[in-house]
Amino acid sequence: MLGAIVGDIVGSIYEFDNHRSKDFPFFGEGADFTDDSVLTLAVADALLGGKPPRETIHRWAVRHPGRGYGGGFAAWLETRDLAPYNSFGNGSAMRVSPAALLANTLDEALEAARRVTEVTHDHPEGIKGALATAHAIFLARFDAGPGEIRRVVEQCYGYDLDRTVDSIRPTYRFNETCQETVPEAIVCALEARDFEDAIRNAISIGGDSDTVAAIAGPIAEARFGIPDDIAHEALARLTDEMRALIHDLYARTEYGHPVRGMRADHLRG
Repeated sequence: MLGAIVGDIVGSIYEFDNHRSKDFPFFGEGADFTDDSVLTLAVADALLGGKPPRETIHRWAVRHPGRGYGGGFAAWLETRDLAPYNSFGNGSAMRVSPAALLANTLDEALEAARRVTEVTHDHPEGIKGALATAHAIFLARFDAGPGEIRRVVEQCYGYDLDRTVDSIRPTYRFNETCQETVPEAIVCALEARDFEDAIRNAISIGGDSDTVAAIAGPIAEARFGIPDDIAHEALARLTDEMRALIHDLYARTEYGHPVRGMRADHLRG
């Protein structure tokens, strides 16, 4: 999950000022968490505590205003009944990583991904984007190679992953749909040689940079882990509450902690 937050923070300053190269300061001036991190943490909170996803997502967003929420989601926050709004936006995929991280089986991962997604993104493409992302993360957690992940995701979800980062970059444009974000983000993660390279791939293709990187990030985290210095930099930009939740989530997984040797009090600030 921290991989999604790293991707979000690194990409936050490039969403509306695309940088079509892998050569950039990794945590550039002004980089900060956005709605991608807030809602990823909301999903983690819901799954860890057995809380209703709809109410938990709403509560986290309301408590962290002004973080760049999309128009449809922002309108949803103001509604009385908080009904799903038939969205196929890429928000479903960027926030889903805790479902894959906490699950013990693929069925558990996909069921949890569907459950936390359909409260807002109930369009088939919105659900598909979340499921494909969770599926890729889960496969990577259990040591599937990039070729296997590519093959399974293509077969199960129909995405075209037979591309390279270099072939995507010249023509890719800003897009907030799952259909035009999730496949590209998965390619960025699968082509990478390490975690940092995956985030650099994601930023370099342009588009909705923070979200592309927030989708690629947890797949890359499951493949490679996150270097301690990168994890520290990201954690330092979060609140104490966020760090505490991250500690609680990783304590429930085989990873133990997102930073090797980091104690709970360090994660709490």
